[in-house]
Amino acid sequence: MTERIGKYEVIRTLGKGATATVYLCRDPDAGREVAVKLIQLGSDNAAMSRRLMKLFQAESGIGRRLEHPHIVRVYDAVVEAERAYIVMEYVDGTPLDQFASISKLLPLHRVIGIVFKCALALDYAYRQGIIHRDIKPANILVTKDDDPKITDFGLSMNLQREEGRDSTFIMGVGSPAYMSPEQIKAYPLNQKTDLYSLGVVLFQLLTGRLPFRANNPATLVYRIINQDTPSICALNPNLPPGLDPIIKKVLEKDLYNRYKNGAEFAKDLAAVRYQIVEELGVQEDTGHFRVLRGLPFFADFEDVEVWESLRICVWRNLAGQVVLLREGEESRLFGILVSGSVEVSIDGRVICRLAAGDVVGEMAYLHPKDCKRKASVVTLEPTVFLEVNPAALALSSDEVQERFQKALLARVLDRLAEADRRLAERGEPAGGGNGAAALPDAAKFDLELLP
Repeated sequence: MTERIGKYEVIRTLGKGATATVYLCRDPDAGREVAVKLIQLGSDNAAMSRRLMKLFQAESGIGRRLEHPHIVRVYDAVVEAERAYIVMEYVDGTPLDQFASISKLLPLHRVIGIVFKCALALDYAYRQGIIHRDIKPANILVTKDDDPKITDFGLSMNLQREEGRDSTFIMGVGSPAYMSPEQIKAYPLNQKTDLYSLGVVLFQLLTGRLPFRANNPATLVYRIINQDTPSICALNPNLPPGLDPIIKKVLEKDLYNRYKNGAEFAKDLAAVRYQIVEELGVQEDTGHFRVLRGLPFFADFEDVEVWESLRICVWRNLAGQVVLLREGEESRLFGILVSGSVEVSIDGRVICRLAAGDVVGEMAYLHPKDCKRKASVVTLEPTVFLEVNPAALALSSDEVQERFQKALLARVLDRLAEADRRLAERGEPAGGGNGAAALPDAAKFDLELLP
C-alpha cells in the first residue's frame, strides 16, 4: 500500500472503487485525519486524463465555497503527472446505501431527520451556485449521531460540465435510477434535480426499493420519464399518510410542480416528523419479524423477504366477535392469522374454524375475475391478523410476490385435499358398492392399453 500521498501519511485504506481508492491519512501540517481520494491517470486514455486534470484544478475552489455541517469539506486537490488526488474531511460514518435494503431500514424518525438535513444542505449549495447532480445513498455518509455528510460535490458538477452528460453515466459511478427526468433528457438543470434525486433516496430508505425499477437501462429510463410514482403508503401502510403528498411532490416530473427549493422540502418533512412515534416502532418491528419468522406460511421466505412482507402488511389486534370478512362483499384483501382463531360460515352455517398460521380471504384474492366474498369470517377470541393489501403486494419485489403466490396456492391445494377427504368420509363406497360393473356404460373408463 502507498505509504504517503504527497505530504499526507497513509494510515489505512477506507474503500476502493472502479476508478479511485480512498485512504485515511494524516495531515502533518494541520494535525488532523483526512480522507484522500486517489485516482491514477492512465496514459492509455489521454482524453480522460485531460478531463480529470481540469476536474481537479477546479475541485479545491469548489471545496472552499462549501462550508456546511452536512457537506464533506474539500481541503485540497492535486494533479500530478500520473495521478490526481482530492483531500477531504474525514467522516467516521456509514454510506446510506447500507440502509437501503428492506432488511436494514432505519427507523422512520431517523430517515426523516437525515433527509431533512440533506435537503437543507442542498439548499445551501445551490445558493452558492453549485448543483450536485449525483445524489444517491452511496454519496451520503451518516455518523453515529445521524448527521449526514454529502460528498462528491465537485466531482459530479465538473464531470457533467466537461462531458455534457451526467456523471452517473461515466466512470462506472452508478446507474440512472436516481436521476430526474430532465437530467436523463439532458435538459438544463437547477437545484430541483438534486431534490428529485434526494426524493428517490427518501423513497428507498422508507421502502427498501426504488420507485422505478426495470431489468434494463432503457426500460428504466422510460419509466422514470413516463410512469407515475407509486404510492409510498401503499407499499408500507404503516407510514404516516402525510408522506405520500411529499413524495409525489419531490418526484414530480413537471419542474414547475416540484419543490422549488430544499428549504420548502425540509419544512414539509419537519411537519411529518412531529407525527412519528419515536422508538416504539423499532421495537415492534423486531418483535413482529420474529413472530412471522416462526409462522408456517413464511417458512420458505428469506429473512429479507419476511422484512419486506412486514413493510407491506398491517398488523391488526382484534377483539373477539369482530367481523373480519363479510359474505357478499367485494374485496381482494386477505391475510394471515398470527394468533387467535376465527369462524368461517356461509349463510349462517359454520363450515370451519381456523387458527394461528392459517390464511383468510385468499380465494377472493386469487380469483382472476370474481372478488365477491363467498363466506363470512368472525373472530372467536382476541386475534392478531396480518392484513395484506393487494395493491401494496403488487408493488413489492418480484421475489416477494412469487413467495406469496406459491404459499397461497399451497394453502388452497391443502384445503381442497382436506375437503375431498371429508367428502369421501361421507360418500358411498366407490363403484356404488358393487364394483365397476355397477356403473352405467357411459360412466365406465376404458383402461385398455394401446399396443
